[in-house]
Amino acid sequence: MSTAAAERTVTVPAPAGLDRRQVHAIAACYFVASFAALGLPPFLTQILPGLGDADGSWAGVLYIVPTVFSGLGAPLWGRLADRFGRKRLLLRAQLGLTVSFLIAGWADSLPAFTVALVLQGFLGGTFAATNGYLAAALEGPGLSKALTLMQGSARASLVAAPILVGALSPWISPHRQYLVMAVLPLLAAGLLALLPEPSRPVRPSTAGQQPATVVPGSLKLLYTVEFAFVFSTIISFPYLVALVEQKLPGVSGTVTGLLFALPHLCYLAAAGRVHARFLERPRTGLAIGFAFVALGLAAHGPASSLLTFTLARLLLGIGLTLGLVCLSVLAAEACRGRAPGRMFGSLEFVSKGGAVAAGVVAALVNSAFGPTAPVLAGTATALVAAALVLLSRRSN
Repeated sequence: MSTAAAERTVTVPAPAGLDRRQVHAIAACYFVASFAALGLPPFLTQILPGLGDADGSWAGVLYIVPTVFSGLGAPLWGRLADRFGRKRLLLRAQLGLTVSFLIAGWADSLPAFTVALVLQGFLGGTFAATNGYLAAALEGPGLSKALTLMQGSARASLVAAPILVGALSPWISPHRQYLVMAVLPLLAAGLLALLPEPSRPVRPSTAGQQPATVVPGSLKLLYTVEFAFVFSTIISFPYLVALVEQKLPGVSGTVTGLLFALPHLCYLAAAGRVHARFLERPRTGLAIGFAFVALGLAAHGPASSLLTFTLARLLLGIGLTLGLVCLSVLAAEACRGRAPGRMFGSLEFVSKGGAVAAGVVAALVNSAFGPTAPVLAGTATALVAAALVLLSRRSN
């Protein structure tokens, strides 16, 4: 090889990204670690009487305690992940859940249990930590597909966890199930310890070529639509059971549970195909998603039969799927050229803020106007957000 040729040649390290099996292992870890976090809060009204709150009056407040402290802690943990390593901080999140679940399971008073929930939120944050880990190893379509898979893992856990907790309740009280569930994030940490510290593959380049300009997506738009999407979808959750009982008197608890789970089942069934369809046009997909969310929520009001209520939940499920997938694509675009831990920590803060705001507004409007009011508030928010996304498309 000539000297000139040698000067033009740049050594290319072997790719250092994550393969498909590793991404699936990470999704499995997030799924099992989410079981207690998502499956046990619906049973707070059964847990609290044994801790001195006879009427379970603190259930509503304690339900959002982990969410609040997860959002507050996420930016800090994200910055530390960028500085000290994403794998290390992801392991910290899993072990933090283990410790908090053990404390919750052994708590014998309401203050001790509250401390456990605070620690669960602050020491956990596995979703932001997982996304930061993935974003340090993947980019573009590979990252957005992995983020879509993580959302699928969360949806599957949200559907399956309450069913498992309810099935175990005759033998182990929901309170003591925290001790059993503590094993799951511990197992996840053990599996994650076998995975590599993430780093993106280095692409071939030649001397004299200018590096490609990285144009990251808009953080302002991402944070705005993330807040609006979480708010508009979560606001219907707290009082959905009351709305179903009002609209469909005498319906069984099993049917109510299936209606609650239906939008998440839609995501599990269609997320992969939606990702392929809207990968190149996420803003279009997001605007359509907001429109379906608005349509689905609005349809909850006049629904007066099991069929019409099911159709309303399916419409919401279509919007949920389109929105979550396209938000994953926008997040992957925004992550280009940015520190992933910090960005996903901030995104988690915004997301949790939307969830807390949804819970507060739902409680206020439900108290003032009844269980139909939260879905109407979500409808209005989704329509405004859809218009905002359409305007952002025209400006680019």
